[in-house]
Order: sequence, then structure tokens, then C-alpha cells
Amino acid sequence: MSAEQITLRSFIDTNVLVYAEASDAPERQRVALDLLKRLFQTANGVLSTQVLQEYCNVAVKKLKLPTQYIRAQLAMYEQFEIVQVTPAIIHDGLDLHQTRSLSFYDAVVVASAQAAGCSVLFSEDMNAGETIGGVRIVNPFS
Repeated sequence: MSAEQITLRSFIDTNVLVYAEASDAPERQRVALDLLKRLFQTANGVLSTQVLQEYCNVAVKKLKLPTQYIRAQLAMYEQFEIVQVTPAIIHDGLDLHQTRSLSFYDAVVVASAQAAGCSVLFSEDMNAGETIGGVRIVNPFS
């Protein structure tokens, strides 16, 4: 992850938020926390309602974090710009799912990044280096 990428409007996928909680993976946790901090400081980070929902689901079910803690994290993440996933974004996601062989949920993440005018999508789950509709996928953990 280059310093230039941090200065670009950037969409943050769920796995970055999850790794920020991963005390069992300290290197990934450090990378995630550093990325979130820098994107917040530069006001270039964007999240979506989908990403926040997915984070809460993992935090409750897999990480078994206390609800009070999850609420505090949400309050912090709400300081980023938040894209509301609309029916139009879902339609665009369906199109990407058909044309780019992305899972439906990944396609909606990409469509949300496009709708927000992001140049970069930080995600571990998609093909790093690929550019989809002007959004370059970057794996911050590699």
C-alpha cells in the first residue's frame, strides 16, 4: 500500500474493519488500524451501510464482541463518509455480478465505491490490482 493510495478517495471493505479487531493476527490488525487512521485523518475513507452491517454481523457472531463495544465502534466508523446502499446501487451490483464474475455482495461493494467516486477499494477478498469501472482493488495486507 503506497502513500499515494492513502491520498485518494478510498472505499473500505468489511475485512479491514474485522482485521482491526483481530488481536489473534497482530500484523494484520496493525495494518488495518493504520489504514483506518490514515484514511480518517485525510478524510479520504468511505464506508457503506452494507459494510457496517457485515462488520456488525461478524462482530456479534464470530468475534463475540459485546454489543456496547460494537456500538462504540459504529459511532467511530460513522465519522467516515457513509454510502447508503440504494436500489440503484444494487442494480449496478447485479450488473457487475453478471459481467465481472464477482460475488453479489462483492459486486455491491464495488458499485458502492463507484457511486462514491472512489479511486481505490481496500479489500482482501477481491483480485488485487484489478480495476473495475475506475476503482482499483488494493489488498492492504499483501
